[in-house]
Amino acid sequence: MDTNELIKQQVTENAVVLYMKGSPEAPMCGFSAAAVQMLEACGVEDVATVNVLADEDVRNGIKEYSNWPTIPQLYINGEFVGGSDIMREMYQSGELQKLFEK
Repeated sequence: MDTNELIKQQVTENAVVLYMKGSPEAPMCGFSAAAVQMLEACGVEDVATVNVLADEDVRNGIKEYSNWPTIPQLYINGEFVGGSDIMREMYQSGELQKLFEK
């Protein structure tokens, strides 16, 4: 499976996917830590995380897949939401929380 197919599979088979540096327990950059904190504050419990530092192909491939230059990247129901700056704006306005309401 090529990298693009792998990423497509990850974002379609999981309701919430966060591509980040490190893990939720040990984020390797402040932006990834902020993204995890925002998801936790929204009460999201089932998040598939992908550590892009563990796979250079995924690290570069996700940027091409989303046409977005930075990491972290959040996907909900297969749709690209944005990076930590977009997440922060959405969180502050209440939009991010609404995406997780049932």
